[in-house]
Amino acid sequence: MRAMPDPDTAPLYTVTVRGLCEFTAKQGHLDRRFSPAATALEGMRSHQLAAARRGEDYESEVPLQTVHAGLCVRGRADGYDPRRRCLEEFKAIRGTVDEIPENRRHLHWAQLLTYAALFCRDKGVEEVAVSLVYIDVASQTETEMREVFGADALEAQFQRRCEAFMDWARQEAAHRARRDAALQTLAFPLPEFRPGQRLLAEAVFRAARHGRCLQAQAPTGIGKTLGTVFPLLRGMPGNGSDKLAFLTCKGTGRRTALQALQLLRVGLPERPLRVLAMVPKEQACEHPGTACHPDACTLAAGFFDRLPAARQQAVDEGWLDAAAQRRIALQHQICPYYLGQELVRWADALVGDVHHLFDPAGQLWALQQSRDWRLAVLVDEAHNLPERVRMMYSAELRLDVLQRVARQSPPGLASALALLHGAVAETVAAQTAPYTVLDEMPEPLAQALQVAVAALADMAHRQPLAQGEWLDLYPDLQQFARLADTLGEHSLLDIERSAPPAGQSAQETPSNTLRPTDDHPIDGCVSIRNVLPAGFLRPRWLALQQATLFSATIGPPAHAQALLGLPDDSAWIDVPPAFPPENLRVKVAHRLSTRFADRSRSLQALAQTLARQYDDAPGNYLAFFSSFQYLEQAADALQRLRPDIPHWRQDRAMSAQARQAFLERFAPDGRGIGFAVLGGVFSEGVDLPGTRLIGAFIATLALPPVSPVQTAINERAQRLLGAGDGSPELIASMQKVVQAAGRVLRTPQDKGVLWLLDDRYARPEVQALLPAWWRIETPG
Repeated sequence: MRAMPDPDTAPLYTVTVRGLCEFTAKQGHLDRRFSPAATALEGMRSHQLAAARRGEDYESEVPLQTVHAGLCVRGRADGYDPRRRCLEEFKAIRGTVDEIPENRRHLHWAQLLTYAALFCRDKGVEEVAVSLVYIDVASQTETEMREVFGADALEAQFQRRCEAFMDWARQEAAHRARRDAALQTLAFPLPEFRPGQRLLAEAVFRAARHGRCLQAQAPTGIGKTLGTVFPLLRGMPGNGSDKLAFLTCKGTGRRTALQALQLLRVGLPERPLRVLAMVPKEQACEHPGTACHPDACTLAAGFFDRLPAARQQAVDEGWLDAAAQRRIALQHQICPYYLGQELVRWADALVGDVHHLFDPAGQLWALQQSRDWRLAVLVDEAHNLPERVRMMYSAELRLDVLQRVARQSPPGLASALALLHGAVAETVAAQTAPYTVLDEMPEPLAQALQVAVAALADMAHRQPLAQGEWLDLYPDLQQFARLADTLGEHSLLDIERSAPPAGQSAQETPSNTLRPTDDHPIDGCVSIRNVLPAGFLRPRWLALQQATLFSATIGPPAHAQALLGLPDDSAWIDVPPAFPPENLRVKVAHRLSTRFADRSRSLQALAQTLARQYDDAPGNYLAFFSSFQYLEQAADALQRLRPDIPHWRQDRAMSAQARQAFLERFAPDGRGIGFAVLGGVFSEGVDLPGTRLIGAFIATLALPPVSPVQTAINERAQRLLGAGDGSPELIASMQKVVQAAGRVLRTPQDKGVLWLLDDRYARPEVQALLPAWWRIETPG
């Protein structure tokens, strides 16, 4: 007799069908050779087309749930055909079924048969037909594998799978209970809150309790990382949060987050908090450039057979930074990177880059969707998020890259890439201006792109262990094709072309000579540039339990909300500074212009301003400029004027050791001026408290250089966002300025001076975007 679910029994643990099968059915080797699988969008479309072919009575996305021995198992079967009495699972692929690794097909069958067991329980039927349907996205042809199973056989298999998972489920349920009990008593780890830090922590706690998104603008020096992590951890039990993810736009923030989590974790009895660093593949891979396959990498052989022991050791240890993951993985002879990918499922607190959540292929986003996590997210230095996300939703086709890869590729692939190269060249050559924005994708280019993508997919199937530049090109072309499908006002489709060969004007260049040849090359590219990422991000914010975005320069709130697609009920807090306003003197050089056309004439006056301030208050200063060229010109001018003033300069390509040496020049009670580029590595995340830094000069308004591309971006952004709080370009620029200014005061005891070296800083529209607590002077 089949066991039926007991509706009165509260489940001990809840797992998705996919999660249950991934845990119990994966076996054998890790086979992550480059496999041109269908994208999520292609899979969705293929599923929709397949369902439409089956008739109006076809049931799509069938919800199923049951409880067995305290384990709640739930999921959605792809479809049920009542005419054939057949439960179906669709898998979108590229190529043929024979090319799918055996262990992956085994997993697909496990999922389908688990859905079938749940279906029989739910409907009370004695048997059901099941069909595993592979859909080739290129041709939309279906390969069906159909069988009929009795309900008793499905039930027995389902119960065995549940029993194989139950020990782990009991362990995880017990861990969750211990974790939540400990977090309910979590105390702030320092003797007292810094000024402003409690205010920030309370705002984060309230927003999490009400499930609202929060924008938190908080100045340097109040301890933002600890002030956001602590309240979210403290509130996890009451909010029912599954996980906390601390996401950063730059690597330096991840170190700070891990330090804060370590400090909080040691204060918990038995330390029942699992903390995982999400390590990039290029840092975690033991054998770079090697295919993830047992024929190429020993750490892939038998990976899933040895994974359980490594996974158990990892969750027992709990503190899982990069070093711990590598140690455990190599002890069990498995890949550190893919061990880390597995542990994302079982950690309580995650620390990683923002792309894990916001990239179209981000792992954290995919897991949150498939496992329905109640995920709380912190985004550090959130003023950098718009630019990072724009890059995730932008792509380009460069003529020089296509030509180089085509020449190095095997014959069959070379012809497809040459076709794409020719289509891009024709598109570029058809434009009369160096820069053009198109309304839609030219059809010949779209067709050539599809041919190239298909050819790359076919080549990757036929040479699965191959390496080469053509393999690196494939995801770039896939990205371009995906973005072309969603092209809209939020992005620019534009063309840049180089000037014709020397000695020949554009008017003298016949269009038929603009085809790329060895004798007459042309250069250019077709790009999709995201301007407004809101539409891509909004579904992700809405799927989270709570999100807090924090930075010293995230405002104005309405602008950030519209730009990033934050929910309509998002909250806002502007935390006051941790020090008296008079600790920072802000001066505007209102007679000085740093505009490009005026720079050569103003260099002497700029150098005099630096020297005069240094003479008035000798000590360490940072001077920021808009470019390396301008930096060199200003440093040379100061050296000519005052060779006695020590100075050091940021170089274009500084190693980690060189960056450290640059910062070490800022010794306590030292004297000199460090020259750096605004928006670079020394304008954010640099901590020089006390007399290590007593002032800064910002010799730029931080506006991007004038160009046709930038003009088009500005016009589109202005049209989409308006100018209620200032132009989007000016807002982004002032955020960079305030970030750099934040290097001066790092503790409540610090005092310093900030010089804004440009007459435009005296304008009301510019000062409106600067911190309200700044008391700006305009010395005569």
